[in-house]
Order: sequence, then structure tokens, then C-alpha cells
Amino acid sequence: MPESRPRKKQEYNPPARPRGSTSSSRAGNRWAAPLMLACWLLGLAWVSVYYIAGTEIPVMRDLGSWNVLIGMGLIAVGFIFATRWE
Repeated sequence: MPESRPRKKQEYNPPARPRGSTSSSRAGNRWAAPLMLACWLLGLAWVSVYYIAGTEIPVMRDLGSWNVLIGMGLIAVGFIFATRWE
């Protein structure tokens, strides 16, 4: 039985980048982790303070149940920053 011819493998040559250039996405990722943690901790602190002493703080008393939405919103923003972290 005849044998088929072997295929030639093509070499991969990545595109050349100019020296000293940095991509803009990598420059923005430097702040992703600190902002992510800050949003998570601030959101957690907001909800915790609301449940512990919400009626004693005038601003939190006026916002009522919106305090939970504010805290969860901050935590959600932290998850958005988590997608930008490398």
C-alpha cells in the first residue's frame, strides 16, 4: 500500500514589536488589583457598618435599604476590575 507524503510544518514567526513600546492595556492593569481590593473592602465595610450602626448614622438612616445596593454595587465594581487584572 502506498504511503502518503508527510506535510511540511510551517514555522511560526511572531510579529515584531518596536523597541520601547508598551501596550496601553498593560499600562492600565497596574491599578486593577489595588482598585479591585479597595472596592471589595469598601463595599464590605459599607454593608457591615449599615447593619451594625445604620440607625445611628444620619446619612445611612436617610438612605435606608439603598445602603445594601451601594455596598453590593461597590463589590460588583470590584469584580469588573478583577476581569482587568493579569
